[in-house]
Order: sequence, then structure tokens, then C-alpha cells
Amino acid sequence: MKSFRREEETLPRSPNPGSRLIWALVIGFLLVVLIAVLMPRSRNPSSDRTSTTNAPPLANAPLEGAARIASARRGLNFGTKLAPVKTAEEIVAGKLAQFARSRRQLAYALARRHGVEVPDAVKRFFDAVETGNWDEIQARFKAINGGDFSASHGGGRPPGVNELWSAIVDAYGVAEQVHLWPAQKLLDYGNAVLDSLGPGMVYVGGTDNGRWIPELLNDTGDGENHIIVTQNALADSMYLEYVTQLYGDRLANLTQEDSQRAFQEYLADAQQRLQHDQQFPDEPKQVRPGENITDTDGKIQVSGQVAVMMINERLLQTLLQKNPDTSFAVQESYPMTGTYANALPLGPLMELRAQDAQNTFTPERAAQSVEYWSNTAENVLSDPEAAGSAATLKSYSHDANSAANLLAANGYDAEAEQAYRLSSQLCPFSPEAVGGLANILSRTGHADEASRLLDDFALNYPEQRPAIEAYSASILWTSPSAKPQP
Repeated sequence: MKSFRREEETLPRSPNPGSRLIWALVIGFLLVVLIAVLMPRSRNPSSDRTSTTNAPPLANAPLEGAARIASARRGLNFGTKLAPVKTAEEIVAGKLAQFARSRRQLAYALARRHGVEVPDAVKRFFDAVETGNWDEIQARFKAINGGDFSASHGGGRPPGVNELWSAIVDAYGVAEQVHLWPAQKLLDYGNAVLDSLGPGMVYVGGTDNGRWIPELLNDTGDGENHIIVTQNALADSMYLEYVTQLYGDRLANLTQEDSQRAFQEYLADAQQRLQHDQQFPDEPKQVRPGENITDTDGKIQVSGQVAVMMINERLLQTLLQKNPDTSFAVQESYPMTGTYANALPLGPLMELRAQDAQNTFTPERAAQSVEYWSNTAENVLSDPEAAGSAATLKSYSHDANSAANLLAANGYDAEAEQAYRLSSQLCPFSPEAVGGLANILSRTGHADEASRLLDDFALNYPEQRPAIEAYSASILWTSPSAKPQP
């Protein structure tokens, strides 16, 4: 009995006779907490759009949480292992294969629409894209494109190919970007574009990377499936049919009548601008660099990619009018100055017709755009993989240059100058960046500096001299003596 009383006396004493019950409750509560900590917790799957690693949900958990769960599983000896995290290369290869399968299905749908058979050569092409072997993809593409690698070639294609061409070139364009870009940089770029889009927003891609990288991630991700179109093919009736095949009635599409009207309006405008430049040679040129316009006995003829893009700009404006309640974001191919008046910066993009009485282009927005590109340039240039990729540098430089164009068009010259310089830092051999910077310098009273800039660029990159001379011809030189001599 004495030994029993000694053990009892070692316990904390309480004047409350229910102290033992309280301690039992406390111990029980602690056991519940311990079990809760040790039990594995379910998580909602995270989108591979926001995670550049596309890891399984557990591997995407915060580091502390993942470590705690893994430790608990080891302690409880469940005998399970975490799924290995895929590399960026494996993720991109899987997405390319998935995209190839989806475009194969669209090719078959187009074949049914046009009453043609899918040629065996086209089937072999999609097989090659699915495997991701670039040499074989090129060979198969060349075989169905009249022996040419150019997507716009079109001559000598086998029967039944033209009707399926939009699906074919979609798969080829995506495969080419996968070949050109480091896998992780491709994911980063595509995610940056898609993450900037608001719900229900239509995305208009411009350059090859601006079109096909977001399209790849959009079609193979688990986030919102945005409508994606390209400004470069809006005049192509077969492409418009393809857009309808992709998105059905989600978008009020353009028609052949819209294309004809845009072409006629462009011709009338081109004639007026050509006449201006002929009558007023000392004023800034209204015909754009690279826009080939000739007047033969009153008959206007146009050629060149710039002219095509100016027609596409008119078609884009028509597309916006036909979808008045839809938000649009664009990544430019060529500067579309007609869209700048009501546009606003949107991360790496610009949102069209975004300005109204409550939503204006403020100095704060201008500063935010410069800050975005300053941070982006720093991240890209400090990353050896990105800095060693010409495709990556050119793409980011081009998009920064588009932001600078928008800033300049809205009167933010100081911010535009900063953005042009960032674009030039990202890609020192870009004529559009140095041309835009020279234009800003000249119109803000630094014509001599602009002239030296163009001269130095032409000296360092002689292959770009024609482009620089075209930019120089379009600049309003505040000091005529500073204008570079060809």
C-alpha cells in the first residue's frame, strides 16, 4: 500500500477531484492532433499550366508539407513511393504527342467535311510528330508540301492535302517550336502568356512562337481552354473554316465577304498614303517599311508581308466588331498601330479595346509595363539556358518591342525608350528594337544619338543594313543633318 501511495503522490495534485479526467482529455486531444499530422492529406490536383514542372499533386505541394507527408508515410511504413517528377523534356514530349493526336483527329474531321480520304503520307506525318523525331517530321512534312519546308509554299502538294492543311501546319508549327526551344523555357513562355489571360478571353497569336507555344499548352493543359487564333491567317478561307471546326459557335467568325471588303479598303488607303509620300517627300513616310505599293496608270498593286499584315489588321478589327462582348488579347506579329488607341498592357501581351471611362492608360500602368519587362529581361539574361537560346531571346525581345510600341503610341516616350533598350538588350541583333529606339530618340531631341545608334548597328550587323535603312527612312528626323546616309 505504501508503494501505491508513493506512485500516486508523483502525479500533479489538484484541488479538483476530476483532475484525472481532465488529464485524460488532454492526452486524448494530443493523440488526435498527432494522428491528424501523421495522416496523409488529399490535395486538389494543381494545373500543369501554373506549374512549369507539371509534377503530380503531391510533388507540387509546398516543400514543408511534402516533406511532412513523406516522413509520415515512412514512419507508418505504408510501403508506397512518391511518383517520380517528370523532367521538362518529358512533359513537353508528352504534350507534343497529345497535340499530334488531336490534330490528326481534326484532319480526319476536315477530310469528312470535304469528302476526301486522308492520304497515307499525311498519316505518316502525324505518326512522326507523335514520336517527336524532328528529322523525320521535316522529311514527312516536305513529302506532303511539294518538296518544300515552307508552310506557305503550297505548290505540288499531293491530292487531298490542301483540304487538311490547317491541321497539318498546326502540328508542324508546334513541333518546330518544340525543336527550337529548351523545354523548360518553352513551358515558361507559354505559361506566362496563358496565365495573363482573363476568363473567356480570346488570344490572338502573332509570331510562330506566340501562336504555337500557347496553343500547345492550351490544348494539352487542364486549365481553361481559351480560343486561340492567329492574325497571320485571317484572310485565308480554309483557316477560317478550321477555326470554326475547332471552336464551333464560341466565336462569331469572319467570312469571305469580310475578307474582300478588308482588301478593297486597304487598297484605297494604300493609294492615299502613296500619293502623300510622293507629294510631300519631306514629311514622314506613310508607306511602312517593307510595304510594297505601286501605282500603274491608276491601278494600285501591293505585295509583301507587311501589306498582308495590314489587311489582317483590318480583319482583326472586324473580328472584334463581330464579337463586341468578348475580351481579346494579342501578341503582335507586326505592329498593328490601328489597335493601339484603346489597348492596354497585359503582362507580356496587350489587351485590345480595353480603355474606357473607368479604365485608362495611366502613368502607373506604363511604369508597371516597364517593370514587367525589366524583371523579365533580368530573369532571361541571368538564365544560361535561356541566354544561350536564340529562339528564346528573339521571342522575348520581340514582345518587349511590342510593349514599347504601345507605350510610344500613347505618349509615354520615356517608358518606351526604356522598353526599347530592354528589347535591344535581350536581342542585340534585332533591327526592330534599334529602329524603334532610334525613332524615340529622334523625336525627343536626340537625333544625333539616334544616328550613331543606327550607324553602329549597321556596322556590327551588316546583314541587317536593308532593314535599318528602311527604319531610318520612316523616322521623322528632328535634325536633318543627323539622318544617316545610305
